[in-house]
Amino acid sequence: MTMPSDPMIALLYRLNENSNAIASAVEEISQWIDQRGSTDVSGRVEQYLGVLEENSEMVAECFAELLFRSQS
Repeated sequence: MTMPSDPMIALLYRLNENSNAIASAVEEISQWIDQRGSTDVSGRVEQYLGVLEENSEMVAECFAELLFRSQS
């Protein structure tokens, strides 16, 4: 994907990428914790990851709208 010339759009794109990468890493750690028997900790981590997942669609839609507006 070619980055837009607007630095705000570029920043938001990178922040969203970072958020997705962190969520993936935390999910891997949560699975590792769960496999070692600490299901209560794993469950709490999964709850927090659920918040990220719930917000991800709106974040993607808003980012797409900002990108569209910046190119108009």
